[in-house]
Amino acid sequence: MADDIRVKICGLSDPEHLRVAAEAGARYMGFVFFAKSPRHLTVERAAELAVSVPVGVAKVALVVNANDAELEAITTAVPLDMLQLHGKESPERVAEIKARFGLPVMKAVGVAEAADLAQIDLYSEVADQLLIDAKPPQGAELPGGNGLAFDWRLLAGRKYWRKPWMLAGGLTPENVGEAIRLTGARQVDVSSGVETTPGVKDAGLIREFLAAARAD
Repeated sequence: MADDIRVKICGLSDPEHLRVAAEAGARYMGFVFFAKSPRHLTVERAAELAVSVPVGVAKVALVVNANDAELEAITTAVPLDMLQLHGKESPERVAEIKARFGLPVMKAVGVAEAADLAQIDLYSEVADQLLIDAKPPQGAELPGGNGLAFDWRLLAGRKYWRKPWMLAGGLTPENVGEAIRLTGARQVDVSSGVETTPGVKDAGLIREFLAAARAD
């Protein structure tokens, strides 16, 4: 673990938290476009926030089974660097979105057991990056951001897939170091783990998470 760990803070909605995250060394900022999420942003609000993200920090739009019209509205209004597909998008749909909108695509893959790892290989054929997240519980409203972790030992010895990947799911300042040690992840994503209540980020927790992820 060191300064080369790349951290994504997802579900940001406050300019102050964007500033704190950037100053603490975050490499990705995530904006959520999913109405059921407490972190949901309007296109207009996301556009306002995006202009304050420093150069060199990637601006990522999280969408869930978005149609072309929704993606068109988002990508036209918000200066983005990447689309994160967090729904049940097929590999064909991932490739279609990449081709149509001309942005790198990160595909989220939910993991609960070893059999789920096959999806990572499948999506690595078409996505630019992969987000390996905890599979949501049956009937969950949200596909991610539930504060749940999976058994990180499932990834032990699988440090490399064909594409860069990011670990997500239940990460906090207290456990991110262990998660990195167990999985070999070089990129990590956090949302609920730096919140005081769902959708409300905490500047102190953001700083603590980044420091813990990048500790020696």
